[in-house]
Amino acid sequence: MARSKKIRAGLFRKYLLVTISIILASFVFLGGALLLLVSKLWMDEKMKLLSENAVSVAQSTSNTLQNDFSSGVSLISVQLICNTLMQTSDAIDADIFIINHEGDVVFCKDTLQSNLSLYTGYCMVHGNYKISPDTLKKSFGGVTGYTGDLDGMLGDICFIVSAPVRAGDKVLGVVYATQPILDGLAPYVLGIFRMFFWAALFALALAFIIVYLVSYKMTKPLREMSQAAKQYANGDFSKRIPVSKSLFMNNDEIEELVIAFNSMAQALATLEMSRRSFVSNVSHELKTPMTTIGGFIDGILDGTIDSERQNQYLKIVSDEVKRLSRLVTGMLNMSKLEAGELDINPVDFDISEMLFRTLLGFEQLIDKKHIEIRGLDVIGTNPVTADKDMINQVVFNLLDNAVKFTPDGGYIEVSSKSDSEKVIVKIRNSGKGIPAEEIDKIFERFYKLDKSRSFDVKGAGMGLYLCKTIVELHGGQITARSTEGEFAEFIFTLPL
Repeated sequence: MARSKKIRAGLFRKYLLVTISIILASFVFLGGALLLLVSKLWMDEKMKLLSENAVSVAQSTSNTLQNDFSSGVSLISVQLICNTLMQTSDAIDADIFIINHEGDVVFCKDTLQSNLSLYTGYCMVHGNYKISPDTLKKSFGGVTGYTGDLDGMLGDICFIVSAPVRAGDKVLGVVYATQPILDGLAPYVLGIFRMFFWAALFALALAFIIVYLVSYKMTKPLREMSQAAKQYANGDFSKRIPVSKSLFMNNDEIEELVIAFNSMAQALATLEMSRRSFVSNVSHELKTPMTTIGGFIDGILDGTIDSERQNQYLKIVSDEVKRLSRLVTGMLNMSKLEAGELDINPVDFDISEMLFRTLLGFEQLIDKKHIEIRGLDVIGTNPVTADKDMINQVVFNLLDNAVKFTPDGGYIEVSSKSDSEKVIVKIRNSGKGIPAEEIDKIFERFYKLDKSRSFDVKGAGMGLYLCKTIVELHGGQITARSTEGEFAEFIFTLPL
């Protein structure tokens, strides 16, 4: 039992862990994708902002300078340019400076003091900057944007945008706008990550609760089936699994499995009940003739039965032995049929003649019960190709039942006819008939109508099952119909 609980808990735990792992992996993937997307958008926006401002500074510088700004630049022009650089740099939190043709910084936001009046011509921050000719040459062609450290001068990886300062077709210098990536990106990404983390944590907790409930709900029928299977193994087939209609289980595979499991349990219960009934019936059927045989033989041997009556009792003993032989033969045939070991040996014969000869075998009992036989005077020849011994067993069982269940003074009616495809045989007898609720069960193996043995009818409940199996083995069909208190009729067909 402990092992069973461990297995069930393991299934539930594995299902829960797998589902949670998938959800967690999905969150990690979505979070990574979101951070990459946000970072890309942020970088694109920064690069765009730097480009717009670099172009704006280049345009305003070009308007201020009318001549080569490397000589003869007035202090007013310097103040205007540097003031523009300082305001723009502060506005977008960037470092903007202007390079001349030699790669030196000539204007920057730090060139002027805070009072905008002192011009030293040298910046402690940008005085050591020196742009290589190759890098500078690329900037003369137009606005360019990239990431880097500007030949190692910036120290950190930055956004770098360059825009040439033009006066007509002449390039007067280049505006550079730089901004460290990590200084701006790290807080931004960290803020996004923090919001996503708490949102994902809440969603994951909610998902865990939902998945736990769903997993428990979905595995509950499996746990119940496991418990029921152990009861079945002990012979108790009463347990049934409830088919629950819910959001998580509605016409799905689990529901179908539960329905199939309950059907199997019902079939097992029916089979077990039939088996017990069969054992009881066979025990009774074997015990009764064996007791009769033993009693009569002992009576003959010890002289209790005189010699004049010995033949009469020996005839009874012979009948009981034949009945035992039929019972054993029926059981063997049923086993062979179910195992597929009974071969069909088809021959041509007249089934109407078989009906007539089989009825002759019941002549004494028919005369004793004053049963009227109908239909023999109008029955015609109906040849068929089938296993004669098997079909004879079908006809014998049906007529044997008809004779046993027909009351004194009743009738048995037989008919045989054929169409273009099959032969149709009908055997009807008067009597109590078959209850409507049981007519669909009479062809099941070990099933008997006389469960209470209120009728003096012998049998183990195998005859009609054998009849059905043999007829279907030949490709035919057998059915029954009845009206209670009037008649019972069996109809079987065989293909020509």
